[in-house]
Amino acid sequence: MIKVVFFARVREQLGEDELSLETEFANVNALREHLAARNETWAQVLADNSLLVAVNHEMASPATALKDGDEVAFFPPVTGG
Repeated sequence: MIKVVFFARVREQLGEDELSLETEFANVNALREHLAARNETWAQVLADNSLLVAVNHEMASPATALKDGDEVAFFPPVTGG
């Protein structure tokens, strides 16, 4: 199972805090494509190229491999000081 969590405006736009998915995904990009296929809102939110992704609390790229038990987080870039 893959746990997917959403933060900040991503959570607000999708109306979801987290999901648990039984499906296996080769990498972050495959997961993102699967989620984007849900509907137009999901596709639009996940198409944002500035969106950041972390796997198990470490920054990840679209090619980052996923395995059972991973936690994937999607969140917008954060600024502050």
